[in-house]
Amino acid sequence: MVLFSILYWLFFALSLPLWFVPQVVLFLLAFPFDRRRLAIHLYACVWGVSYVWLNPFWKVTVTGRERIPWNAPAVLVANHLSLLDILVLYGLFRPYKWVSKASIFRIPFIGWNMRLNDYVGLRRGDRESIKRMMAHGRAHLAARSPLLIFPEGTRSPDGVLQPFKDGAFRLACEADCPVVPVAISGTYDGLPKHGILLRNRMNARVRVLEPLHPADFGHDVARLRDAAHDAIAAVLPVELQPRG
Repeated sequence: MVLFSILYWLFFALSLPLWFVPQVVLFLLAFPFDRRRLAIHLYACVWGVSYVWLNPFWKVTVTGRERIPWNAPAVLVANHLSLLDILVLYGLFRPYKWVSKASIFRIPFIGWNMRLNDYVGLRRGDRESIKRMMAHGRAHLAARSPLLIFPEGTRSPDGVLQPFKDGAFRLACEADCPVVPVAISGTYDGLPKHGILLRNRMNARVRVLEPLHPADFGHDVARLRDAAHDAIAAVLPVELQPRG
């Protein structure tokens, strides 16, 4: 798989400007009529998931995407196994805004796409950055755009579901909007956290679960967080479920 990995990442890098230029044109044409930037986000969905579709060793199955609203606030929370999670989640084809590491926004073409889409940057451990992320997230929810967050905060080192942080659930309680758990499996097999060499075949699965409403948990952040964690854990393969 070493040679294939080299060829794949070379193809990935060379294709980025070919995808980005039409996106800029679409942004300029659509912006006066599309302040939520739905058109360029859906374009980004095609762009991202195309790298899965074009890889003969990868497959992704998405179920439950109809649970994600088109024109209403929601906080989507997904477990995080691999960089490939980004590509398979684009296969949701729903109008959400990512919350992502601020450093990613500096990567040519990838970061420029994220800025065009008004995605939300975050520097982990930086209190001021966390405050800005929360404010930016509130603004998107107020504009009726769902927000997608990895509540573990980073990729799992071994694929096993990690504890969730509070931020996503605090936003949902403040906005009184549903939390939509999203369970990902299979991506760790294709590309684990450490290293860039692709390995094995990937049969990824993305399952959008039933929404959780803050009112049903008394707008208690901890209870809502634990319910989302339990919902995702319940549908993951045994080897990815929390230990102990």
